[in-house]
Amino acid sequence: MDINLKTSKLNQKSTVRITGSKSESNRILLLQALYNGLIIENLSNSDDSVLMQNALISNSSTVDIHHAGTAMRFLTAYYATQPGKTTLLTGSSRMQERPIKILVDALKTLGANISYLKKEGYPPLKIIGTKLQNNMVEMEANVSSQYISALLLIAPSLPDGLKLQLKGKITSVPYIKMTLALLDDLGVKTSFDSNSITVKPFEGKTEKTFTVESDWSSASYYYSIVALGPIGTQLSLRSYKVNSLQGDSILRDIYNHFGVQSEFNGTKLTLKKVEIPSEDILNLDLSNAPDIAQTIAVTCLGLQMGCNLTGLHTLKIKETDRLVALKHEIKKLGTEVKITDESFHLTSPMPLGSNVKIATYNDHRMAMAFAPLALKTDLSIEHADVVSKSYPDFWNDLSAIGFEINEK
Repeated sequence: MDINLKTSKLNQKSTVRITGSKSESNRILLLQALYNGLIIENLSNSDDSVLMQNALISNSSTVDIHHAGTAMRFLTAYYATQPGKTTLLTGSSRMQERPIKILVDALKTLGANISYLKKEGYPPLKIIGTKLQNNMVEMEANVSSQYISALLLIAPSLPDGLKLQLKGKITSVPYIKMTLALLDDLGVKTSFDSNSITVKPFEGKTEKTFTVESDWSSASYYYSIVALGPIGTQLSLRSYKVNSLQGDSILRDIYNHFGVQSEFNGTKLTLKKVEIPSEDILNLDLSNAPDIAQTIAVTCLGLQMGCNLTGLHTLKIKETDRLVALKHEIKKLGTEVKITDESFHLTSPMPLGSNVKIATYNDHRMAMAFAPLALKTDLSIEHADVVSKSYPDFWNDLSAIGFEINEK
């Protein structure tokens, strides 16, 4: 589905209720599979979480998780701990290009039986479940935090728990802390000291309800909309927490640079444009929140504001190489950008071109990050239904706040 997108005036009295965090949902779904008695409320309705949920209850020997990277990492660890179960875990053609060797090597150190069915280091995988007897492993710290979280989530089910030593600078610390906080809430004893993480074994039964906070990554697109609007632009979102576990809640601080104020009233979060940005160029290290890089880059483009975004080395192994994709699509709008393997540089934004067609590269965040530019120029989005990966209601919610969306 391709769409044309434009807007003239926002319905500022709207309150958008955003589905539960995909990151939290997938972690709690795995814990629910390991421990009976867990109840989940406000579960994400994203494709990724639906695929994760279905995989965990499936009796099939072959599990296809399509584009769901989080599910690939978490399920690799989960199936490795299930004695008597052999699983062929596969995904889309792009998923089969996304590396998983670091996680597989770590699991093998713990005693897992995993083999590659095609290219060494990449899915699809054959996983023969077994009881993992070892409890110590080392891993490079500057890798996707999903590898680390996959190990931490299965750690309480191991006979002796897990001692994980991370080498180097840690990437996406908030996501690791989210995982540990969920384990702590379950009753698992954990510690995170410098580059060492310890998770004790947990055999307790639980009668616990987890209520998933709404997704901050999804909130980023509304921050961008408010930032690109005139002073006084206001939108409200539900349901959010002041003390969020999600790393992308750093949006509250980042979007102050764009003149956007965040205000809580219970679980209602109101965003308001209060001033025109005074900075000419924004310098940010996004190593702890790389998923919002595309949104921030597009916000800067729409405001004719430069930016230097660093800490983005994990973006090359996402649904697409997001840095290359950003460069291609921003060029269509009339501005050249520079990228490296871990950074994005927008130095001389030009006035936006009109009637530009944005390609999405099978990447939900490309579609949603560029959508707010409809406040500045008419544009179209190719394969707009890709948003279902994380936020199936996105286009309906944009329509409700005043965007005109026409299917081509």
